[in-house]
Amino acid sequence: MSVLYGIAAATVTATASFLLTAVLAALLRAPALRLAVVDRRRRRPVPLLGGVAVVLVTAVVAWAGDRAGVVPLGPAAGRLLAAATVVGALGLAADVWRLRRRWLLAGTAVAAACVVPYGETGPVAGALAVGWVALVTGAFRGLDHADGVVGTVGVVTAFGVGACAAVELMDGPAVLLLVLAAALAGFLLHNWHPARIALGACGSLFTGFLLTGAAVLARTGYGPVGGAGVLCALTAVPVADAVLVLLSRRLAGRPLTRGGPDHLAHRLRRLGLTAQGVVVVLGGAALCAVVVGVLAHTGRVGGQAALWVAGGAAAGVLGLLRVRVYGPARLRRGAGVRAPVRRAGRGARAWAVVRRPRTAMRRARAGVSQAPRGATGAAGGASFRAAIFPVRQATSTENVQVGAPLRVRNG
Repeated sequence: MSVLYGIAAATVTATASFLLTAVLAALLRAPALRLAVVDRRRRRPVPLLGGVAVVLVTAVVAWAGDRAGVVPLGPAAGRLLAAATVVGALGLAADVWRLRRRWLLAGTAVAAACVVPYGETGPVAGALAVGWVALVTGAFRGLDHADGVVGTVGVVTAFGVGACAAVELMDGPAVLLLVLAAALAGFLLHNWHPARIALGACGSLFTGFLLTGAAVLARTGYGPVGGAGVLCALTAVPVADAVLVLLSRRLAGRPLTRGGPDHLAHRLRRLGLTAQGVVVVLGGAALCAVVVGVLAHTGRVGGQAALWVAGGAAAGVLGLLRVRVYGPARLRRGAGVRAPVRRAGRGARAWAVVRRPRTAMRRARAGVSQAPRGATGAAGGASFRAAIFPVRQATSTENVQVGAPLRVRNG
């Protein structure tokens, strides 16, 4: 009877979380657009308050179930939920006021330090767990650059980590992750391509912290090597995305904190996959890795199974590193370019927006010289500049006439 009661209570809780998140995410879209809390890195501005819906619904439903005695959380799950809510609030501040990444990392590390059970892990393993939670939580934020990815990976990971917690008879974290999975599923109704709303730093950091913190609690008491393998298998996709981004930026000589279209989803799109195909591929990869992690946690497979997951992730990262993402921007047909023009009788330099002829555009892309046949040296260079920038040269006594407004630069 108690088992049936628990299943019925979990079903009602998950259904309420799903419906409330779907409704609240739809209602928060208009305020986000009005307040300009949007992600401008995409082709069109996408509101970022979807994470607020996930955080509020997960916290309220879990707290209400605990207060009513329907699904008691327990002290460990209560601390985890409180710390995750604080991290979500910090992410909301980052969405609104554009906080630097180091402040987000520091705040997440402090919250993780309040959750890790040092009495069972020890000081060294506890410190490593804090660093792992902070870094992987930031990696979940990196998945929010594409429609539907972070929600799909989050749902799959929540079921996997919840299964590990249920095996350890940790009912509080298991129910909490079930509520989170239902909330993310309701959010995906609005985040599927083309996305009407996104999680933002608020929802992605909350999701990542809740998943990684619960995984650490579930693996408490196991060996450090086997525990690390299972944790990496449960979060293989966000870890692989973070490693890919850091390696590619390092090899390209770019600052590590400088954003760019260099994540897993961006590279898969460059290989020809559609937006929905990217979600299917990354969701399938997360599902395979999570299944291996759950089987390794329960002892159904040996610890070497996590090595296969790590090897597959490493092979994928090395393969996607060959996809070019930092090349020069392609010129659009008829796009305006700025040509330096020196004003007559003055030492200031002006910038004029001129139009490239279509033939010159095509030759410029192909790297073909614009000089006519037989022209060499300075004459060829002059012909090239005349073809690309058709601005009439001025004498020493007349002003330059251009069709667009000039922006004068001192110099």
